[in-house]
Amino acid sequence: MDLNAGAPVLGIIFDKDGTLFDFGTTWEAWAAGFLRRAAHGDHARADRMAEAIGFDITKRRFRRDSVVIAGTPDEVATALMPHFPETSHAGVLTLLNDEAALAPQAEAVPLVPFLTGLRQRGIKLGVATNDAETSARAHLNAAEVVPFFDFIAGSDSGFGGKPEPGQLMGFCAATGLDPETVIMVGDSLHDLRAGRAAGMRTVGVLTGLADTDDLAPHATVVLPDIGGIPAWIDSLAVGSGVQTPLRP
Repeated sequence: MDLNAGAPVLGIIFDKDGTLFDFGTTWEAWAAGFLRRAAHGDHARADRMAEAIGFDITKRRFRRDSVVIAGTPDEVATALMPHFPETSHAGVLTLLNDEAALAPQAEAVPLVPFLTGLRQRGIKLGVATNDAETSARAHLNAAEVVPFFDFIAGSDSGFGGKPEPGQLMGFCAATGLDPETVIMVGDSLHDLRAGRAAGMRTVGVLTGLADTDDLAPHATVVLPDIGGIPAWIDSLAVGSGVQTPLRP
């Protein structure tokens, strides 16, 4: 049973990679190039680094258990450290963040009209990502959508990372919203578990690497992409302003 069934949707907090931006289109092509650049042309070293982060460099595909999918840059740097014996952890982390900030993003749906429509409904918007905040802002700025958001947090913004709910509670504190009136939208179990831990309804989307079977047990609803959110919110209305979810 959804304990927030009767609450209106006043806020939405989005994951970034795999949610606002399509994960595979954005990061699988980037990862192959990054690993080869970081290995300085040593293909065997690039292959070893790819294996360490759960990436098939030949097929340009992440494994579904890859640390890159839901992990923080710090966790990815830790996985790569054995392959950078000449570099400190901080140096590897800086390399990752600098390279990630330049990665071209593929919008899951055209973001400006989508976010405009949500703002016109009076909904507060936020981003909670396990990426670094600097990289997140660079990607959102490139898409020209930073002004739409009331709150943007990365794993290094002081709220912790998902699946802990710190970023989501930070959004509620910044906007004055109760968690029961907020939905968390994401493509991974980290996102949905964070939302549940914060007391929010959760929307899973299929623009990451997880499928419906992965997400459904932890989601109020699973949608193909974020473009279905406005219609889903409309479908919650029953009678005079009473809202219920599509599924328990």
